[in-house]
Amino acid sequence: MDFMLGSGFEAVTGIIFLVVLVMFVLIIAKSVSTWNNNNHSPRVTAEADIVSKRTQVTHQQHANAGDPTGAHGFHTTTSTAYYICFQFDTGDRLELQVDGKDYETLAEGDHGKLTFQGTRYLGFERQIPAADE
Repeated sequence: MDFMLGSGFEAVTGIIFLVVLVMFVLIIAKSVSTWNNNNHSPRVTAEADIVSKRTQVTHQQHANAGDPTGAHGFHTTTSTAYYICFQFDTGDRLELQVDGKDYETLAEGDHGKLTFQGTRYLGFERQIPAADE
């Protein structure tokens, strides 16, 4: 038999490396495309209501001491993304990622002026209704 274990292993390793590289390039290209589209979108300010809020928590485990085997244990990092769904007077809805401070400050049912550019949240100026006298 003319079978060589090394050449088959090298081919599989090369294919895996190529797949990972292509995925990495596609992720970078999508990020740059979104950034570019946002930069070329007009800044829009419109009346809107906050109809919902949500969070997305991501946990990642990393090996300590640069040891990929985990022999020195692991540590976990957690990140939270905050989202608010706005509804315009037309009935259209738009969910945007916001920072933690705005997420905590704003509440469902708030009405005000939303400013955004593409998919980029720029701010929300809450309009407090005048008290009935």
